[in-house]
Amino acid sequence: MKMISVRDLRSKSAQIWKDLQKERDMVVTSNGKPVGILSAATENTVEESLNAVRRARATLAVMKLQMESVRKGTDKMTLQDINREIAAARRERRQRLP
Repeated sequence: MKMISVRDLRSKSAQIWKDLQKERDMVVTSNGKPVGILSAATENTVEESLNAVRRARATLAVMKLQMESVRKGTDKMTLQDINREIAAARRERRQRLP
C-alpha cells in the first residue's frame, strides 16, 4: 500500500488523486506515522464503501471488548452473575436520581 505524507497531499494533490484511482487505497502519514487512509470511491460506491468502513470499525470495537473481557476474566460470568450486575447497576442509578 502506498504511503503519502500530509505535505505531499497538500503540494501534489492533483497527482495523488490520479494515483488513487490506480492504487485504490493510500495511507496518509504525518511525521512518518499513519494518520488517515484515502480510499477511491465513485458516486455509485461511496455509500457502500462508507458502510464497509463503519462495519469494520464496529467489528474491531467488538473484538477489543471481547479481548478485554477475556483479559479481565468476565467472559466466564454466568447468566445469573450478569443479571446480578445489571440489577446492582440499576439500583445504584435509582439511588442517584433526585
